Formats: sequence, structure tokens, C-alpha cells
Amino acid sequence: MDPVLRALLLSWDWRLEVLLVLLIAGSLYTRGWLRLRRARRRQSFSRARGTSGNRLVSLHPLATGWRLAAYLAGLVTLAVALMSPIDVLASQLFLMHMVQHKLLILIAPPLLLLANPLPFILWGLPFGLRHRAGSFLSRGSALRHSLRAVTAPGLVWMAFVAVLLGWHDPNAYNAALRSETVHDLEHLTFFGTAMLLWWHVIGAGPRLRTFPRGFRIAYVLSVVPVNMAIGVAIAFATQPIYTYYVGVPRLWGLSVLQDQMLSGVIMWIPGSMMYIVAALILISRLVQAEADKQPLPESEWANDEALVAPGVKP
Repeated sequence: MDPVLRALLLSWDWRLEVLLVLLIAGSLYTRGWLRLRRARRRQSFSRARGTSGNRLVSLHPLATGWRLAAYLAGLVTLAVALMSPIDVLASQLFLMHMVQHKLLILIAPPLLLLANPLPFILWGLPFGLRHRAGSFLSRGSALRHSLRAVTAPGLVWMAFVAVLLGWHDPNAYNAALRSETVHDLEHLTFFGTAMLLWWHVIGAGPRLRTFPRGFRIAYVLSVVPVNMAIGVAIAFATQPIYTYYVGVPRLWGLSVLQDQMLSGVIMWIPGSMMYIVAALILISRLVQAEADKQPLPESEWANDEALVAPGVKP
């Protein structure tokens, strides 16, 4: 193996600020998850003895093993995206930079939000702090009202698309590659707007609004044309779009244009497929919900009036 490539592949940038955020987030979630699991066991024991244990019923179904696994996997994905050799190689290869962005936009946010982190993180806090934090999001609170206003689906969609388009501007992209501060800002905005977008799609807490699955299907699919347009434009460009990569040593025998084409294909096909897969999952759940509905009683449809005028009760 080429010694330069070997050194790049073995290099991990253990950034203290990133590690602290990930460790705090992981510790709070795991602590809250363990507390709810213990409460579940106590409740099961109380029921077995015939005593009441209903106070925590609504929270217990959350404390499942797959949620903890999803959350920790999301944190690991962030660590890999921000501190692994992927981050080092992103300054050498456009395609690795694109992979890094897909991890921050399409992999980590859905994993974290599928774990429904808010209740677990609240339960991971000390009691007094948990009570105060919970009160900020209670119904009628000023913070909840403000969050509802600034996280309207249309605003979130526009912010996500603006960030996606804005950072793929050649000047902005080159600036992010030349400055670590700008690069961090790029990653924060990609991840932050993606978290808000997937929050509406997945429906994790806090549930400030209730969206039917049909809306969520259309919402996630609405991002596909924008994502595909950027990917296609990059893949079929006949000149280097991001001049930063023209002046760096080439790895793996890839020319600048080959690297650029592969990056565009990654954004165009796998990147778009992730949104489509999410829509297909929502469609399957919608179909399953319809299949699980109880049929109407025969008395409501098996009569002359109902057959002549459906929907009108006799």
C-alpha cells in the first residue's frame, strides 16, 4: 500500500469538542433508557402482585433495545463522519467529502430520531433539572410556541434546501475546504437542518404538530428533485467545479473529473434513494394501518339505504 494512503487511512482526529458532545449525549440517553427499563421491571413486578403501576405505562414501550441501538449507532456514525479517515480524505477526494456529507444528512439524523431521544435524555437528567426542562416544553409554554413557529414544515424545507444548494456553490465549497472553521459551520448546518427535516418525517418528540403519513410521504419525496438536480449537475460537468481539488495530490489514480463524476453519482443515486426508501417505509406503514382497521359493523352497510347513499346512516 502507498505509504501516504496508509497514513491517511490510519489517521483519526480525536477532536475533544466532538468527543465531549457525543459522550454527553450518549451518557444522558443511556442513563434515561436504563431508568425507564428499571421502572418497567418494577411495574411488571407490581402488576404480578396485583398492585397499581400505571403511572409510567405510557413511557415503558419506548425503552426497547432497538431504540438504544439506533441512538448509539447514530452517535457512532457522527464520530466516523467527523473524526475518522473519512474527514482526512475529504480534503483529498471529492467523493470522500460527499460520503461524509451523506453520513451527516442521511444516516445519522434518521438513526438518532428513530430512537425518539427527547424522553430518554430528559429521564437521564437529575430530577430537578428534568422537571425544569420538561416545563419548558409543556403545552402552552412560550418556548413550545416559539419552536412551533420557527419549525413549520415549509420553513424547515426551505432552510434544508437553501443549505444544500448554498454549500454546493463553488465559492462556498472551496471556502469550507480551505478553512476548518467554515468546514465546521458547513457540517453543523448540514446536520442541523437535516435533523429538523427528518424530525418532521419520522415524528419523534417533541410532537409540536401531528402530520398524517400521507403528508410525511410527500414531504420527504419533495427533497428528491433538488438532490437529484445537484447530483446530476456535478456528475455530468465537463470542467472541475471545485477548483480546490485541482491543486491537491491525486489518490487511487482518479483524475479530478473522475472524482467529480463519482461524487455526483453518489449524491444523485444513493443519496436520492435514501429519501425514496423512507417514503416506501411510510407507505408500507400506511397500508398496514389501513389493513389493521376494524371493518364496519354489518348493520351500517348491509341495508338498502346505505347501498344507495354510501356514507349516509339510515
